[in-house]
Amino acid sequence: MPCARSRYAEDVTASPPEPGSRTRSVALGAVVFVAALILLFGAVNLARRSEAGAAAVASPSAATPARPSASPPASPPASPPASPTAPGSPLPSGSPPLDAVLVGAGDIATCSSDGDSATASLIEGISGTVFTAGDNAYDIGSATQFRDCYDPTWGRFRDRTRPAPGNHDWETKDLAGYLDYFGAAASPDGTSSWYSYELGAWHVIVLDSDCSKVDGCGADSPQGQWLSADLASSSATCTVAIWHHPRFSSGVHGNDDTVAPFWRALYDGGADLIVNGHDHDYERFAPQDPDGREDRVRGIREFVVGTGGAELRGFGDIRANSELRASVGFGVIKLDLHESSYDWRFIPTTGDFSDSGQAAPCH
Repeated sequence: MPCARSRYAEDVTASPPEPGSRTRSVALGAVVFVAALILLFGAVNLARRSEAGAAAVASPSAATPARPSASPPASPPASPPASPTAPGSPLPSGSPPLDAVLVGAGDIATCSSDGDSATASLIEGISGTVFTAGDNAYDIGSATQFRDCYDPTWGRFRDRTRPAPGNHDWETKDLAGYLDYFGAAASPDGTSSWYSYELGAWHVIVLDSDCSKVDGCGADSPQGQWLSADLASSSATCTVAIWHHPRFSSGVHGNDDTVAPFWRALYDGGADLIVNGHDHDYERFAPQDPDGREDRVRGIREFVVGTGGAELRGFGDIRANSELRASVGFGVIKLDLHESSYDWRFIPTTGDFSDSGQAAPCH
């Protein structure tokens, strides 16, 4: 203040004061003093608001979410692993379809061989839904054979198995041994030996190819009519069908024309994959139409996987579009079912042979 007062004194003494100038000077000084106080108060208030704002940014409240940082955390929390949908369980509304696993084979349990024990050991290390492609318990599918041969091996997975019947299972009257052992898993409606279920994003159809035992397999048969209605009602992008007798096979039994109506209905319905047993070998076919012509656009790929444990056999006439064949060891096929495609892998009980691949997107 002394410097300001000295400068002010020099200004007012530079020339003699006019009458009334003292009064004006006092008034002017008062105005300057008030203005200074206002400026000082405003500066202090601004400083306090700035500090409050800084504090709010440093510690955001629950009602005001913090801004995401420019870079993600170094170690984001891990997502829980996806698990396959339980057979027959619908996906929660609005949930994205989960990948699922389907693993199995046909021609499985016999008390005269250890092949079923070896394939059961493979499945034990694979999570997912287990399928069978018929001829589950040799040689007549009796209650005793299911108890003594199937149950000690593949029976360990009964709670996650969705079976299909075969001709040896039908050797016991009315399929009684098979139906009694698997219960509702083999006949959800309690009357039919065919059914379907949802698995992840896929629709899975299980059929009974012992046509003479089930009033035929034609389009007008009870099973044929059910199959057409089931395909029409499904909204799934991808479909797999499983039964025992293959329409196409280079094995000892060869092609089975009685199941041609299944192929026609599945082809017309846009199915992608068929898995069979009956011939005791492994065979992979290129995508085909129901008449056995290669069709890479709409065709269905067929696998014959009769390698579950029963005695293996060789091959006869090699059929068109057969891409790969082997009967050197037991094994199972593992199908990784994705939202719109699938991968396959044949897993042997020994290291002699394997097969794997990835399919084109579903139809």
